[in-house]
Amino acid sequence: MTETDAPSFGAGSTALEVIEGVDLSGKTALVTGASSGIGVETARALMAAGAHVTLAVRDTKAGERTAAELQASTGNSNVRVVHLDLADLATVRALASAWSGPLHLLINNAGIMHTPELRTADGWEMQFAVNHLGHFALANALLPALTEAGNARIAVVSSSGHGSSGIRFDDPFFVRDAYDRGLAYGQSKTANVLFALEATSRWAERGITAAALMPGGIWTNLQRHWDPEVLADMKRRFPTKTPEQGAATSLFVATRAILGPGTPVYYEDCHPAEVVDEITDGVHGVVPHALDETAARRLWELSESLLADEASRPAEPELPT
Repeated sequence: MTETDAPSFGAGSTALEVIEGVDLSGKTALVTGASSGIGVETARALMAAGAHVTLAVRDTKAGERTAAELQASTGNSNVRVVHLDLADLATVRALASAWSGPLHLLINNAGIMHTPELRTADGWEMQFAVNHLGHFALANALLPALTEAGNARIAVVSSSGHGSSGIRFDDPFFVRDAYDRGLAYGQSKTANVLFALEATSRWAERGITAAALMPGGIWTNLQRHWDPEVLADMKRRFPTKTPEQGAATSLFVATRAILGPGTPVYYEDCHPAEVVDEITDGVHGVVPHALDETAARRLWELSESLLADEASRPAEPELPT
């Protein structure tokens, strides 16, 4: 079922409403960050449609609790939990090397937001590393499985926060400039959209398509680093979605949207977003710098170079015990 024959959905739709009538029996899905927030509801809807779902999480104990609850609520026992820390590419490689069979749906859902200045072991700014580079590495490592599926889709959870910054190609990790948590987040969310654009361009011939999405204003643990007064003001000023509603656009992109070269690459409220010069209401629209094909190619090449450098570094020796 695609956009042309699907029911009408909008900001108030839930993930279970979007997935109703979709049969994912025999299909495999992997959801990152699936032990909290909209990740749980994304996995729940996929399982309700019959998919075999892998929850890729940092905290596997939380993941196991989530898996048990999802089994109980959906009646689908085809769920498993794997460890994934997007800031640690060794866990990305371990997940991919252990994967067997096709992967039909990859939901790049995990993310961090407005963190203090943090860096990975490689010196990469943490928001760019987790939100973009870790997911970039994961999709590339799982490319054989996505190709095997024949018609795989990648749904990438971005944000209207992309409007605050394009890719800072001259200083992506804030080595030269003072760290700005808002710009760092915005850059990482722009990277999500550019990844989806370039992934479709490069991989459509393999049967793999991608799109990014804005889930909406959902107040979850994602905002734990915000100033409490700012967060309270945002909750008063902007429309709020439940996690069930926030997951709806992920499901729409994953199962109903028409994807491919030349089609919309950024969705909100279960429909393509309008291209705008500026996101004036803090929520709606996609800005041109997130749709720039030249920037998308340049980001892909930069990301490949960074991952190659990381892979070539010698492992630190283990300390004697």
